[in-house]
Amino acid sequence: MTDTLEIPRILIAGDRSSAGKTTISIGIMSVMREMGYKVQPFKVGLDFIDPSYHTEVTGRYSRNLDGYLMKDTAVKEVFSHAVEGADIAIIEGVRGLFEGLEATSDTGSTAQIAKILECPVILVINARSITRSTAALVSGYKSFDPDVNIVGVILNNIGSKRHSEKARIAIETYTGTPVIGEIPRNDSMKISMRHLGLIPAMEGRRRHADFDENLGRIKTITREGIDIERLVCLARDAKQLEKPEENIFKAGEQKNIAKIGVALDEAFNFYYRDNLELLELAGAELSYFSPVNDRSLPDVDGLYIGGGYPELFARELEENSAMREAIKQASARGMPIYAECGGLMYLTQEITTDISGSGKYHMAQMQGGTFKMAGAIPGRTLMGHKRVVSYNVGSFVKDNVIGKTGAGFIGHEFHHSEIVDIPDDTEFAIRLKRGEGIKGELDGILVGNTMAAYAHLHAASYTGFAKSFVGFCSKK
Repeated sequence: MTDTLEIPRILIAGDRSSAGKTTISIGIMSVMREMGYKVQPFKVGLDFIDPSYHTEVTGRYSRNLDGYLMKDTAVKEVFSHAVEGADIAIIEGVRGLFEGLEATSDTGSTAQIAKILECPVILVINARSITRSTAALVSGYKSFDPDVNIVGVILNNIGSKRHSEKARIAIETYTGTPVIGEIPRNDSMKISMRHLGLIPAMEGRRRHADFDENLGRIKTITREGIDIERLVCLARDAKQLEKPEENIFKAGEQKNIAKIGVALDEAFNFYYRDNLELLELAGAELSYFSPVNDRSLPDVDGLYIGGGYPELFARELEENSAMREAIKQASARGMPIYAECGGLMYLTQEITTDISGSGKYHMAQMQGGTFKMAGAIPGRTLMGHKRVVSYNVGSFVKDNVIGKTGAGFIGHEFHHSEIVDIPDDTEFAIRLKRGEGIKGELDGILVGNTMAAYAHLHAASYTGFAKSFVGFCSKK
C-alpha cells in the first residue's frame, strides 16, 4: 500500500513581482503561528532572503523549491521531508504566477510547483488604481492554465472601502473566486529593499531597533485584513499526495566523520537549509563561526563560506585581521574550503566599493573605499559594474572539494560584483554552458584545496555536494 501525505497546504502567488506577496506571506505565517499552528514555510525559486523571514516568524526552517534545478521527485521529497511535524504548509511564490525560464513552458515557475504539489493557490493582486479590472486579471489567470487551482484572491494596496467593495464584487461576480483578504496601502507592509532583494532577517535585526515592531505591524495588518480561518479551510481542501521514496535525505552510515566550520553572521547568511542538513546527514558536525565578530576559527576539518553581503561589512571584515589571516593560513595548509559568491569575494585579495560616478550600484549603507580581505585566492573584487541574476549550468573540469571531473550541475548566480586582476595562470574548477561565471565560461577559482565560485548550488539538485565535501574533509 502506497503511503500518502496528508498536509494542508496553500501557495501564495503574485500577479507580478510587485504584488506584495512576500510581506503578505510573512504576515499570514506570523498570524497562524500566533493561532497555535505549526507552520512549515517554503519559497519557490532560489531566493535566500525571503526564507530568512519565513524562518524568523515561524520558528521552522524555510525550504526552497525550484522546478528547473530539481526533478519533480526532488521537489516532492524536499516538501515531504520538511513538513514532518507541521500542521500546515505555506508556500510563497516567486515573481508572477507564470513567470519561469521560458515563454512557452512553466519550467521554473510558481505555477509548476503548484501543479507538482497539487497545491491550492491564493492570487495576490496589486489592486492599486484598479477595481473592475481585477476581475479581468483573475479571469485571465484562471483560464491561462486551468491545471493551476486558484481558489482565492487577496487584494493589496487598497485605497478605500469603496475601492475594496468594487474590486471584490467584480471578482466574485465574474469569476466565482472568493476574495479572502484586503490589505490597505500602508508603509508598514514594506520591508527595506536592497540591490539583491530584501534585507536579510539576521541583518535587519542588527541594523534596525524597530525590527520586531515592524514585523508586529505586518502581523496586525494581516490579521485585520485577511480571513485566516477561510485560508486554512482552503488549504485543507488540498488533495492527498503520494509520499515520495526517500532518496536524498538518507543518513550515511557514519556520523561525525568530519567537523566543518560554517561562516554565519550578518555578512554571510545565504545558505539553503537543505545544504546544511545534508552535510549533517553525510556525517558532518557543523560548527558555526563569524568572520565579522570572531577572532579565530573553530577547531574544524574544513570551511564552508556561503553568500551574503561582505561589501556592506567590508570595513569590519578588514579590521578583523586575525580572522582573515587564520583563513588564509588554513587555506595555505591545505584545509578544504568551499566558498560561494559572498564567500568568494571574501577570499579574494580585496574588495573595492568606491565606484562613485560609474556602475549601477547605489547603496547608502555601503562605505566607499578599498578593503583588505582574506587573500586566500588571487584577484580582487570590484562592486557595482555588473548585475548578474541567472541560472547556470556547468560541470567540473578539475577535481575539487565538492566533486570530481566530469560531474555536472544546475545552479544559479546572483551578484553585483566582478572579480578582476586575475593572473593568467589561475586554475578554475568549473566550466559553464550557461551563466556568467568569474571569467567568461570559467568559474570556481581553485587554489590547493580551496574552491571559490559565483555559482550557488542546491544539495537537493546537485546531490553529490554533501557526500563529496564531507568525504574530502574527513581525509584531511
